Amino acid sequence: MRFIMIGGFLGAGKTTTISKLAQLYQQAGLKVGIVTNDQATDLVDTHTLRNQGFSVGEVAGACFCCNFDELTATVEQLQSDQQPDIILAEPVGSCTDLVATVVQPLIKFHNNIFDVAPYGVILKPSHGRRILGGDENAGFSPEAAYIFNKQLEEADFLIVNRIDELSPDAIDKLVGLLKNRHPHTPIIKLSAKTGMGMRSLVDFLDPQSDANTTATPVGQHILELDYDRYARGEAQLGWLNATVTLQGNEKIALDDLLLDVIGRLQAMFAAENVETAHLKAIGSTVNGHAIANLVGSDSVVELSHASNVETNHVTMIINARVAIDPAVLEPLVREAVAGASGERAMTAEFGEVQCFRPGRPVPTHRIAVVGD
Repeated sequence: MRFIMIGGFLGAGKTTTISKLAQLYQQAGLKVGIVTNDQATDLVDTHTLRNQGFSVGEVAGACFCCNFDELTATVEQLQSDQQPDIILAEPVGSCTDLVATVVQPLIKFHNNIFDVAPYGVILKPSHGRRILGGDENAGFSPEAAYIFNKQLEEADFLIVNRIDELSPDAIDKLVGLLKNRHPHTPIIKLSAKTGMGMRSLVDFLDPQSDANTTATPVGQHILELDYDRYARGEAQLGWLNATVTLQGNEKIALDDLLLDVIGRLQAMFAAENVETAHLKAIGSTVNGHAIANLVGSDSVVELSHASNVETNHVTMIINARVAIDPAVLEPLVREAVAGASGERAMTAEFGEVQCFRPGRPVPTHRIAVVGD
């Protein structure tokens, strides 16, 4: 199986990119399996991709590097069930050192199963401009910015996403910042949302294409990494996964409900002067689902999937990754849901809520020398 892992910081657009890649591979007659990853269960990305009809396995409770055996077991299950030609894997957005802890171990221990593709890392322009440009108001702590920069450093190739939102001059400036830091790393420019440039990514990942990757060795950029600083960077983020059921007597517009919840949280986080790494919610009913997200404090709330459904019963999953104390984050989420549901005369009953700071990464394997 071809194993393609696409990384990048929280909110970079990994799920949308992987979804578009999967669609293109399926159109070419290939079977695709997807593996998502999170520090906790109830991942919006998993539900999103399954709702699109993809075969998805989820590795929850730790990142791929710290749960390597579950990653391979999940892929084996997909192989048994679906016999995919390609596996697309999406690691946790706050993780780095994936070449040493995932790519190289796959090559060393599972070379008879996997044909591992070059590791690509997606860059979100808003974070890229601020962090690469040395902006003092980048929104994240130096430790979180350290993770962001290390993700770019270990990539076999880089992906500049959301080019549909940028002027040609802004794209050139961002690519210039990247080339200044990583002059020998190939760069692909695309918009996962519109599909612009996606064919270039497919061609780059295809060893049989004219744009083949023979000049791009796999997993060569093994990091020198300060794990203490890495752990501090991850611990800067409050991490919340919550499930809530909303019920009312009158039907309400599902799309408006999700936009209201995320919009209220955006205002609350702005009042707390904290950076949103990624905030997303999926609302499901028997007649459809809607997805709303916010990918940064300076971004606008987006309805990435409209349901156009009216309903009086909603199951909502909220995932929040915010630079805030979890003890502050959870009450804000509950308040936002209560406000949005109360305005619609709905009751809101929370199920499982997981709210925490990520723990110190402890990789299952770490191969510090290429070919070791």
